[in-house]
Amino acid sequence: MECSIMFFGADPVAQETEHATKYEDIVAVTRAAEELGFAAVWTPERHFQQVGQVFPNPALLSAALAMVTERIALRGGSVVLPLHHPLRVVEDWSVVDNLSHGRAGFSVATGWHSADFVLAPDHYDDRRERALRDIPLLRRLWSGESGEFADGTGRMVAVRPQPIPVQAELPLWLSASGSLTTWETAGRLRTGVLGATVGQNRPGLLERIARYRAAYRTAESPPAVGPHGHHGTVTLMAHTYVGTDDAEARHTAEAPLKTYLSSHMRQMQSNRDEGAPTPLDERQVDQLTDFAFHRYLSWGSLIGSPDTCAARLSELRDLGCDEVACFVDFGLGQDRVLAGLHRLAALRKDLA
Repeated sequence: MECSIMFFGADPVAQETEHATKYEDIVAVTRAAEELGFAAVWTPERHFQQVGQVFPNPALLSAALAMVTERIALRGGSVVLPLHHPLRVVEDWSVVDNLSHGRAGFSVATGWHSADFVLAPDHYDDRRERALRDIPLLRRLWSGESGEFADGTGRMVAVRPQPIPVQAELPLWLSASGSLTTWETAGRLRTGVLGATVGQNRPGLLERIARYRAAYRTAESPPAVGPHGHHGTVTLMAHTYVGTDDAEARHTAEAPLKTYLSSHMRQMQSNRDEGAPTPLDERQVDQLTDFAFHRYLSWGSLIGSPDTCAARLSELRDLGCDEVACFVDFGLGQDRVLAGLHRLAALRKDLA
């Protein structure tokens, strides 16, 4: 089982003057992850919120990381496809693929927050349909096929995105939450699936992975091999801090993780979608964040001693996970993130 690192935009930046320092932290952590043998670094797409201020464009950030790394894969986790023209997405990530000599890939998300769609307001209501419709188009454009699109005069013209990528096939995932339908759809589309341990339990996760594998095996017109082989790739995000012991890890992670959780809840409440949760008062937010934190400690996170985290990695592997994307930017600070990554790298060698 592989381990990668994931930036999720979860560390709220208090002052705009801190943005440059945040980018320096991302570069430092990515370089360390490469030296320690992690498989990939994932960067998100975030817009207009306190959470994720420095992550508006994962392709742009991945291009910068391509210049300071040599081996680690550079992935968008995720690209909100309905916000963008598919040609633009392919061209941007093809630049990353060229700069990195074939290390680019990304996960497609449908998008969820209404404020994000000020970039494409007409694409909000049918965002899921648009994203799933455009995945086969992304692959065709990446492979060098031209596509027909309306130009400035309204005429249909055939265009081919440039530059030509290094990789013949685009490493592609579909971002999934708890919906069984999305996991099965990823299988039918023969993408990887990018999920999370948060909000899952063992039986539910086992069922989702089984449904994904079955759909992947029986998908029509499968690629000959493809970037995900013959069974697909299950990548799971997990909050990660490997401490010196369980008590230290939990004490270190508690305050920043609770701050992140409360920020995330407020972001959900600011969504103007009809399915957004009813606003909570501060007391209710505090109660929910405390409950969520202790639930993460009991299962689903990699927060604990090396022995605790090794056992959880083994369990995820046995459930069918191919890669754990270690969610590291929830407010720990660079020194602690790097120390935790060194301890994680050491225990991975023991598991191999």
